[in-house]
Amino acid sequence: MTQAEQRPLPVPQPESDFYWEKCREHELWLRRCNDCQRAYFYPRDICPHCFSRNVTWVKASGRGTLFTYAIVHRPPTPAFRDRVPYVVAIVELEEGPKMPTNLVGIEPDPAKIRVGMPVVVDFEDVSPTISLPVFRPANSA
Repeated sequence: MTQAEQRPLPVPQPESDFYWEKCREHELWLRRCNDCQRAYFYPRDICPHCFSRNVTWVKASGRGTLFTYAIVHRPPTPAFRDRVPYVVAIVELEEGPKMPTNLVGIEPDPAKIRVGMPVVVDFEDVSPTISLPVFRPANSA
């Protein structure tokens, strides 16, 4: 596989290192603001709701609902050629934040996928250092 065909991977940053360490352990963690009491995603040191720096890490339940989705039929780069069709999604986590992800464990067919369906987190180990959180229908977990 050439460099151009390799799947792009996230690059952990100091404020997200803990998040990626926990994903490698197959645990989903979120940031929560101690001032406004809201959880949020993506991990950063400043609350996007009230701009407080008084934030902490909390372990997420891993449960949510499918907020929206799209079925990808044309790969955005050669690295995704063997993956199509696949489902990109936004999941609304039980804790409140919405998270971009992939929906797995279900046929990429609009007749089988429905907005509002319950989903649970799973993890795809894509490298020795990166495990990506993906979601599957709750009834198939």
